[in-house]
Amino acid sequence: MANISTNELLTLAQQALAVSGADAAMAQATARALVYADTQGLASHGVARVPAYAAHLRNGRAVGTARPRVLRERGGAVLIDAGAGLAYPACAVAVDTAVQRARDHGVAFVGVTNSHHFGAGAYHLEAVAQAGMVGLAFSNSPAAMPAWGGKQALFGTNPIAAVFPRRDGARILIDLSLSEVARGKLMVAAKEGREIPLGWALDADGQPTTDPKAGLAGSMLPMGGVKGAMLALVVELLACALTGAHFGFEADSFLTDEGEQPRVGHAFLVIDPGALAGQSAYLDRVEALVDAMQEDEGVRLPGARRQALSEQSAAAGVAIPDALLQQLHELAGPGKPLN
Repeated sequence: MANISTNELLTLAQQALAVSGADAAMAQATARALVYADTQGLASHGVARVPAYAAHLRNGRAVGTARPRVLRERGGAVLIDAGAGLAYPACAVAVDTAVQRARDHGVAFVGVTNSHHFGAGAYHLEAVAQAGMVGLAFSNSPAAMPAWGGKQALFGTNPIAAVFPRRDGARILIDLSLSEVARGKLMVAAKEGREIPLGWALDADGQPTTDPKAGLAGSMLPMGGVKGAMLALVVELLACALTGAHFGFEADSFLTDEGEQPRVGHAFLVIDPGALAGQSAYLDRVEALVDAMQEDEGVRLPGARRQALSEQSAAAGVAIPDALLQQLHELAGPGKPLN
């Protein structure tokens, strides 16, 4: 493992994406999101994704010059077209729009269509918390889980994230995949030649497996059995039926270099607490619940571990596998200007 500062990693990821076809805005937005994931211990959604993103840019699976644009809007509801680009510029526009519309209307729902890999859901909600609002984020992804009772992958792993700001303490941040683990963990295990625990995935024949490559070729198991499968269905409908995006079974895998543009969907729900009980009452109630939780020894607030890792990374840098670091340098090459 090599240790690299977050600034160095950010520059390297930007350069690799720019050389592969992303314009400066897309390269910067994407690199920031990926490095954020690495600093929070989410290696499966960090710069390990750069080689795949770079291949998608080169092969036309992602449009490096895409500009997000508003397709439809009515009150607190807005639909953003990502233009088949990498997701992060469109998500940034969607979140900013949702915050502004929530200020005007009390609540806003902004969908993104025609998009790509969503990354760490928590990243998109940091700006919502900074605005003092409550936020939820949803995304579908290429088919990786069967519908309950089925054998064929149909739904994505479909992450859900939520953020709740606090008066003084760190925001409460919840971020989870609806599979037993994020599919990216199998990707990392496959690259590192490690086995995975039973209960994470099934092979192509529907049998439990400890081989991550077999799991990637097969399907993921939903967390919580039928309940996880039902939540995955909810996300497919929120992120796709409302936005016109591809369902998971219609989208080619993120894990292959070749294929069609995935054109998946995302959705952001932002709520202004001031429109309901009021900002002060909301903050009081959050602290009442936090106090009750922390009376039970051993309870850790969601997001606390990630915050600690982020602070540690800012001081000590991020540990990156040597092979990945070499690959990033090879992709960046002599580079081209980032502005």
